[in-house]
Amino acid sequence: MNLLITGAFNCTQEQLDKISEIDNKVIFHKMECDDLPCSYDWVEGVICNGLFLHHSIKKFSNLKYIQLTSAGYDRVDMNYIKEHNIQTFNARGVYSVPMAEFALGGVLNLYKQSRFFSENQKIHKWDKHRGLLELCGKTVCIVGSGNVGTECAKRFKAFGTTVFAVDIFEPQGDIYDKYFALENITEAVSQSDVIVLTLPLTEQTKYMFDKKMFSHFKSNAILVNIARGAIVNQDDLISALNNKKIFGAVLDVFETEPLDADSPLWDMQNVIITPHNSFVGEDNMQRLTNIILYNLEMYNR
Repeated sequence: MNLLITGAFNCTQEQLDKISEIDNKVIFHKMECDDLPCSYDWVEGVICNGLFLHHSIKKFSNLKYIQLTSAGYDRVDMNYIKEHNIQTFNARGVYSVPMAEFALGGVLNLYKQSRFFSENQKIHKWDKHRGLLELCGKTVCIVGSGNVGTECAKRFKAFGTTVFAVDIFEPQGDIYDKYFALENITEAVSQSDVIVLTLPLTEQTKYMFDKKMFSHFKSNAILVNIARGAIVNQDDLISALNNKKIFGAVLDVFETEPLDADSPLWDMQNVIITPHNSFVGEDNMQRLTNIILYNLEMYNR
């Protein structure tokens, strides 16, 4: 197979050699936004992330295999892929561990007032805070009980919480205490202290968390978004935070990135902002390499 690998998989020469050994002719293309180093019709397979945001997938006339380095499919035209029977794989499970740890850490940072103590440490100020909260005994709602969501559930469960799952499919196993179908999401969030978003961005989920949804939140609730920014209506979230309709938010993703420097979210005391960074972990590359090699081997059999 003629395989184009982009810089989204920043592989070593050893990894390139292993891929080449699986009956592949490989061309490496670092910047996905740049002109391709080959013709579009040469490409039969790609390993990429946002390649099709810069190069129309319709130009790849012989494309039959896509390996994404992201867990989400929102950067590819899935309707076109299905119509043309292009086998497509994502990076399922690669980033689940660091993202789950990030979600838990963000909530603990808010509960334990880490910003208050950090700011006092900078000025060498000894000042106790009597408003620290406990995670144990709280109810956590995981919206999207796929691989990332389930890893989140495991970690929150270890802290003595009750964990709900909201999804279109009921998850298997006993990690979740209760399952809610997606159409019953308001029933779940209205009972929850922490709501973690790990669901995909689709036409149905875009702006799902808006003013109406926030009206069902408990006033002490924390929203954690490690999914996609456009799942949340940002203006409605800002309004809910300003009016103390919800307690706080842990936000790693935004509809427009980078987040505008003038956004009021930056200065909110009960908001943690990170630059789409929750997926980062030192074992990601090994997990990604394993899944890429496995999928290529299965495809070439």
